[in-house]
Amino acid sequence: MTEQEQTALRERYHLACSRLEDSARASGRAPGEVILVAVSKFHEPAAIRALAACGQRRFGESYVQEARIKQAALADLDLEWHAIGRVQTNKAKDVAGHFALIHTVDSSHLAEALSRRLPEGAPMQPVLIQINIGDEPQKAGIAPTRALALAETVTALPGLDLQGLMCLPPVSLPGGSRPFFAALRRLRDELAVRLGQALPCLSMGMSDDFTEAVAEGATLVRIGTDIFGPRAGSG
Repeated sequence: MTEQEQTALRERYHLACSRLEDSARASGRAPGEVILVAVSKFHEPAAIRALAACGQRRFGESYVQEARIKQAALADLDLEWHAIGRVQTNKAKDVAGHFALIHTVDSSHLAEALSRRLPEGAPMQPVLIQINIGDEPQKAGIAPTRALALAETVTALPGLDLQGLMCLPPVSLPGGSRPFFAALRRLRDELAVRLGQALPCLSMGMSDDFTEAVAEGATLVRIGTDIFGPRAGSG
């Protein structure tokens, strides 16, 4: 990266952090209650390194092979990697135990594969269940009506630590994303009661709608474009 590119990246990052803090305060929440996951897919390790120098530790990757290359290239940094893309069951061995949080568990088959492929002696693997909150056939995620059954499966599997839910709401609908974020929060609260355990994490909100997500209780927001800038193929 050129010095000019690094300067622009830092400026966008600090602006995104400021907007996130403002959104938290406007919703009556402490800024530290909402964690920023910088979505670094399609972006070079140098950009991640530049953000790490600004204090950003958590990075989200959608593609396993790309993520593992970056993890190796940046192994000297104290970073926390989040798997935020769809995981195929045949890639479970490359994911289980290699990410601080897997956001996209959407089937019992994947959950079982992750549990089975967790390296021996590894700590518990934190996971989220991805909910298809808008019932969109083209999107990954499990239907809200099936969430309890999957949650029960995940909590029963050795090595997996269910932390909450994640969603990608429909775009460009009247009323925006907020009703879908509210629905995910209600579902999380219901599951916590049914399971009898805390589910502290709600991964929801991206560059275009994270302020709405924060207002509805997001604890993790996944911001890419507002930090790294627009790029073909990125999100």
